[in-house]
Amino acid sequence: MSRTCPITQKSSQVGGGYSNRTRATEFNPRGKRRRFPNLQKKRIYVPELDQTFVMRISTNAIKTIKKNGAYQTLKKAGLIK
Repeated sequence: MSRTCPITQKSSQVGGGYSNRTRATEFNPRGKRRRFPNLQKKRIYVPELDQTFVMRISTNAIKTIKKNGAYQTLKKAGLIK
């Protein structure tokens, strides 16, 4: 399973691992670093469908589900019809 949230489409990013002060004074000793989204395995119950889904979603998606409801959020993401 890829490390991508199916609702928010958040995936990993590549960035530097040192401060701007270090960048200004010396050669880059550490290279690049991959940063992964905060994915959690959650069981989501959709009462409209009387179904439970198990997904790895980001914490931002969990907040969206709490705000807008599971059915509406999953439908907008194209995960259910």
